[in-house]
Amino acid sequence: MSLASSELLGLDEALARIAASSARVLLIALPTSRNASHLRAEPGAPQRIAQALLREEGNPYAENGADLSDRRNIEYIGALALECEDEFERIKQVAEAVVRAGRMPLFLGGDHSVTYPIMAGIHAARGSLPLVHFDAHPDLYDELLGNRLSHASPFARILENGLASELWQYGIRTLNPHQREQVRRFGVRCHEMRDPAHWSLPAQPGPCYVSIDLDALDPAFAPGVAHHEPGGLSVRQLLDLLNRLPGTVVGADVVEYLPQRDVGEITAVVAAKLARELAGAMLEPAR
Repeated sequence: MSLASSELLGLDEALARIAASSARVLLIALPTSRNASHLRAEPGAPQRIAQALLREEGNPYAENGADLSDRRNIEYIGALALECEDEFERIKQVAEAVVRAGRMPLFLGGDHSVTYPIMAGIHAARGSLPLVHFDAHPDLYDELLGNRLSHASPFARILENGLASELWQYGIRTLNPHQREQVRRFGVRCHEMRDPAHWSLPAQPGPCYVSIDLDALDPAFAPGVAHHEPGGLSVRQLLDLLNRLPGTVVGADVVEYLPQRDVGEITAVVAAKLARELAGAMLEPAR
C-alpha cells in the first residue's frame, strides 16, 4: 500500500475521504506540536511514521497475520491540516466521523494533547471506552505552564469530562506529588516501571482505546522523543502487554515522535511497528 499525496487535508476533504473509504482501519496523521511544552516536532513528523509503515519494501503483516497491504483492511487517509485555533474541533470531528462510519481510527501524532479531542469524538459517537495508556509520564497535570490543554494534561481533561470509563497506565516513571494526587482523584490504574511484579490488566473484556507515547519506551529503543526518560519499556514488553489485553482494540494513537532527535530513523521504524501491531489488534476477531 503506497502513501497518498503528502498535502495537508482540510476538514471537508478529510471527512470526504473517510466517507468514501471501505477499509476497516483508517490511518490518519495529526501533524501538530502546538501544545508541546519543551521541543516542537519538525513538520511532517507523523507522515514519516506513515511512510515507514506503508513503504512498499516493508513487511505488511502484523504478528497475528493481519495483512496491511490489503486495502480492505487499512487505508491511509492523509494528514489533517492543524496548528490552528480550531485544531481540537477538527480532530474531534474526524474521530467522530470515522466511528460513525463503522470504521476504526488509528492516529499518528503529533503531541499527546491530540488524545483529548480524539476521545471527545469517539465518545460522541459511541460513549465511554476504557483507555489503555503507555507513557513515561501520566499526563495528568491540571495545567502545565498555564496551559490546561498541554500535552502534559490530556488525561486530566479526558477523565474530568467523562470521556473514558477508566484509565490504565503502563510504563510510568515520573510521578510527582501533584500527579500522584491526580491518580488518586481520578481512580487511575497507574502502573509504575519500578514495580512490574504487581502490574495487572483490565479485568473486563470488551472494546478499548490504546494511546502510546513513544517515550514509554526506553530511549535505547526510541531516541526520537522530546523527553528522554531512561528505565522504560522495551518494544517487546510493550507489545506483550498489548497482546495480553482482554478486549478488542477499536481505536488507537501513536504520538510524540520528534524526527530531529532520532538516530538513523530507528524511532520512526519502531513507531511504525507499534502502529502495525495496533492495526493488527484492531483487525482481530473480538475476544
